[in-house]
Amino acid sequence: MLAKGVTLRGLEVFEALAHSGSVAQAARSTGLSQPAVSQQMRNLETALGTDLVDHSKRPMQLTPAGRSFLSRTEAVLSQLRLAQSELTVMDLTHLSTLNLGMIDDFDNDLTPRLVTILAESMTKCRFKLISAPSHEISAAMRARTLHIAVAASTGEVVENISEYPLVRDPFILVTPKRVPGSPAEIMARLPLLRYDREQLIGRQIEAHLARQKLSFSERFELGAHLSLMTLVARGTGWAVTTPLGYMRAARIHDEIAAHPLPFKPFSRNISLFASADWADHVPRDVAQTMRRLVQDLVIAPALNKLPWLEGDLRLIEA
Repeated sequence: MLAKGVTLRGLEVFEALAHSGSVAQAARSTGLSQPAVSQQMRNLETALGTDLVDHSKRPMQLTPAGRSFLSRTEAVLSQLRLAQSELTVMDLTHLSTLNLGMIDDFDNDLTPRLVTILAESMTKCRFKLISAPSHEISAAMRARTLHIAVAASTGEVVENISEYPLVRDPFILVTPKRVPGSPAEIMARLPLLRYDREQLIGRQIEAHLARQKLSFSERFELGAHLSLMTLVARGTGWAVTTPLGYMRAARIHDEIAAHPLPFKPFSRNISLFASADWADHVPRDVAQTMRRLVQDLVIAPALNKLPWLEGDLRLIEA
């Protein structure tokens, strides 16, 4: 049995405060007032009989007990949120076919989880999934070979396709840890490793660099994301990517460093797209399930590694 005073809300407040170190930011992320955040923390620490954060420091820092308790708290909250996603998933038993396209940024964790949830609901449905870069998924939506798709948005309004924004994915700088110096010094010494310009992410980055009147060498252009990140890790160059891209390269995180952009920030939106002739509640239900999964499987782990992204990497609520 949980100790009296250990509540779900208290755990959520502790997680938010641990990531931000600020009562004000924890209040914003939980929707509580600042006094309520402070009271929740007092109640939790009293119930546990130990301090979880050092209240005398700004930003607040976790105590050794707090660091240990945080990993358990995150695991518990993650499982509860995923369980909620599965319990509140849409009823798709009436569908006979569903062709779904998913941006390959989600291949590691989110796509398998979503497919599992959908399969349990679509008991009589013929289901097809493709995983591909955004530009290929967008082309398939225009050709009407997909019913629903999740991809980066171009910002265009496309006839007969409805868009449901999901997540704001800001661009970041990635440099090799093995190369000494500040990000600016590394950028001056090493070449930019570019995404293939046929890909939407490559075109978005190139357009922003042009708007900022920034020019870099043209030596490398790669279509495979993990190949690009591997070259960064080996010290070949540096890259502009997004938190979703950075999290896909988890196996080489010890060899690469992520930084805020040293020039004007910009971001992309990941959205769910659906054929306009579909009943509205189906794509809306899938989009809401996607938001829960993105928060738990992508945003929360990314903010844990890169807390400076707080407020920039976030869900776009319906």
